[in-house]
Amino acid sequence: MFINKSSDGKNNICGPNIVRFRKALRISQRELADRLQLIGLDVDKNAIQRIEAGKRFVTDIELIAISKVLNKTFDELLNIVDNL
Repeated sequence: MFINKSSDGKNNICGPNIVRFRKALRISQRELADRLQLIGLDVDKNAIQRIEAGKRFVTDIELIAISKVLNKTFDELLNIVDNL
């Protein structure tokens, strides 16, 4: 049976990394949402909050946009080795 949650029960594995990279840029959740909207991704501050908390799934389209805005690779966002 396939389980679509991370080992800690969250809906994504990129949330903690997004928080870390966003804070490193010294931008708020609202600023991240605004920057994502500028490149065409329709998200708001509440969506960012839920993604970072692991309460919301992240689509591949969203992951591409987030990686562009944060200037990080998919591997950096997913941190695959540490989160499995």
